[in-house]
Amino acid sequence: MKIDEQIATLMQGTEYGDDKLRAAMETELRQRLTEAEKNGRKLRVYCGFDPRTTDLHLGHTIPMRKLRQFQELGHEVTFLIGTFTSLIGDPSDKDQLRPQLTAEDVERNAQTYANQAFRVLDRKKTKVRYNAEWLSEVSFGELIQFASNFTIQQFLTRENFHLRWEKGDPIYLHETFYSLMQGYDAYMLKADVQVGGTDQLFNIVTAARKLMTGLGAQPNIGIIMGILPGTDGEVKMSKSLGNHIPLNTDANDMYGKVMSVPDKAMGHFMRMVTRWTASEIAAKEKATADGSLHPRDLKAEIASEITEIFYGKAEAKSAQENFVRVFQKGNAPEDLETYKLKAKQTVLDVLVETGMAKSKGEGKRLIEQNGVRLDGAVLTDPNQPFPGPGVLQAGKRRFVRVEK
Repeated sequence: MKIDEQIATLMQGTEYGDDKLRAAMETELRQRLTEAEKNGRKLRVYCGFDPRTTDLHLGHTIPMRKLRQFQELGHEVTFLIGTFTSLIGDPSDKDQLRPQLTAEDVERNAQTYANQAFRVLDRKKTKVRYNAEWLSEVSFGELIQFASNFTIQQFLTRENFHLRWEKGDPIYLHETFYSLMQGYDAYMLKADVQVGGTDQLFNIVTAARKLMTGLGAQPNIGIIMGILPGTDGEVKMSKSLGNHIPLNTDANDMYGKVMSVPDKAMGHFMRMVTRWTASEIAAKEKATADGSLHPRDLKAEIASEITEIFYGKAEAKSAQENFVRVFQKGNAPEDLETYKLKAKQTVLDVLVETGMAKSKGEGKRLIEQNGVRLDGAVLTDPNQPFPGPGVLQAGKRRFVRVEK
């Protein structure tokens, strides 16, 4: 790719909340890429992941996808596992104190992270590092040196800390250390580029760049990714909200869940999850706008592309055929009974009230056997809030159309 196309691809899906900041990061990236090309060197790119859980979903893969793009352009990528930062927990997207994990919790979770990452990243081209390697060796004197680059006001103006301050909730001193540690990660990795979500904006663009400069290093460039919406198309993908697409599922479930996402969110999924370049995405959007590509067909392409990334071409093709057979070619009865969804109902509530399960026990067994689907997507948690309208299937022959 020429530099302009590289920039377009690497910046797609990014969000800075400030046009001037975006322009500054894009300018620095262009300069760094041009210098690297001229000198025949690779950029050093990384993203850190704190293993606070083993259960990853599609939203977690967004920065991984960006790392893969850098890999495909020939740059050096490090997948950093936060075995030390996880002991504190990142407060960036939280309005309350995060619980601290034990070293045993972190080690157990870390074992699963790299393997899941290699569903996206090229295993042969990826360096895996653990930040306990250097953070566990930081002295108290060094910590004071790091902290001298920042003011208390900088932390208190952050939205999450500000909200807690206004409510009178405690803000613990150790929480401010997280940004310092992340900045030191970037310094120790001699990073040219750090990738992260919008919840990491302060940590990457303010803390890391300021600390690296204070320690005499060239500051890294922040590639700040937008947050992927969930299957409701509205809010951040989250297991607790029941709007997530898990990685440890199957091709049919992943394909069906992507197909259930509202059309308005498809742009986010194209830019943040697929392997398509900026020019390919622009061509698909143009075709949709002029009517030569139906939005339903575009969504099917997106679902196939995402499923193929994680499960391969054969399984993605099979999942698409299965979805078409069940939900578009009438294997589900045409004249379905309808059920009006009530507020705060769980999946189990709906199964019992529609008669698709004679009891809660039967409903739980159906769910445990992966026998309950909504628009082709497997529902695995009986107590999750019901995801929304669609065709609910229990077993092979029981169907109900759930409406708002």
